[in-house]
Amino acid sequence: MKVAIIGAGIVGSTAAYYLSKEAQVDVTVYDHGVGQATKAAAGIISPWFSKRRNKAWYRLARLGADFYQELVEDLAKDGIKTDFYQQTGVYLLKKKEEKLEELYQLALSRREESPLIGDLAILTKEEVAQQFPGLQGFEKLLYASGGAHVEGALLTETLLKASGARVVQEEVTLSISAHGYQIAGESYEQVILATGAWLGQVLEPLGYQVDVRPQKGQLRDYQLDLVTDDYPVVMPEGELDIIPFQKGKISGTFTALLLGGGDSTSLECTLDVDGLGLFTKPQKLLDERLEMLRKALGV
Repeated sequence: MKVAIIGAGIVGSTAAYYLSKEAQVDVTVYDHGVGQATKAAAGIISPWFSKRRNKAWYRLARLGADFYQELVEDLAKDGIKTDFYQQTGVYLLKKKEEKLEELYQLALSRREESPLIGDLAILTKEEVAQQFPGLQGFEKLLYASGGAHVEGALLTETLLKASGARVVQEEVTLSISAHGYQIAGESYEQVILATGAWLGQVLEPLGYQVDVRPQKGQLRDYQLDLVTDDYPVVMPEGELDIIPFQKGKISGTFTALLLGGGDSTSLECTLDVDGLGLFTKPQKLLDERLEMLRKALGV
């Protein structure tokens, strides 16, 4: 059976990897290579503290976090490195630190169905300094050992290579024929649409409308002369997160404030906002976020 996957982000590359294990399936992956959300995302895995009332959303996020354990195990069995996944824990900070106890109890209540949460503790800044030296701006925080982060570009690269699928870097359209699906002049029996924010663009010519909208954000990378391999992810209250990676790399996330309109292109690892019209007060807002990150890291 010939299967096409449009989109080589986390969904498309994972599908390609598992489909490649089926002997009778021939997989081709199409990806435009522009604005992929997986590569631009912070990659934080810590859904258990969400207070969203949408139970279906929480179940999806919880099972997604659990699935990484299965994925890492399957890749390891195939002799493939899983450096893209780092389970180093997560720190949660609140402006009103008395709310940390409430979050602690919420996580405790969810740990029975989500043992991945791991150890939970409210730590003082002195205790935190032993694991994340130099982190500032709090007296105490909530720690969960099960928190993790994923380096999206390495994740997709690893999965696509492991799949052995044919990858075509091209923007394509989808049409339906009497013999199945047509993509770039080729016929396929089945198609997986893993196009993220571009789903509406792909389906509109076929007469379908979907309510899928993009969210824009930015990552700022810092290279420090520190061993950051075991640093937990830091999630302060607000728009700034701090994601440590291996070899001294630390990323900070910044949520963009849209003026309205705009296209659906993700912004990948950039703070160069001149002329993009994405922020209400671009330079002022950016400077504020950068200063927050510098203070938190003590740099």
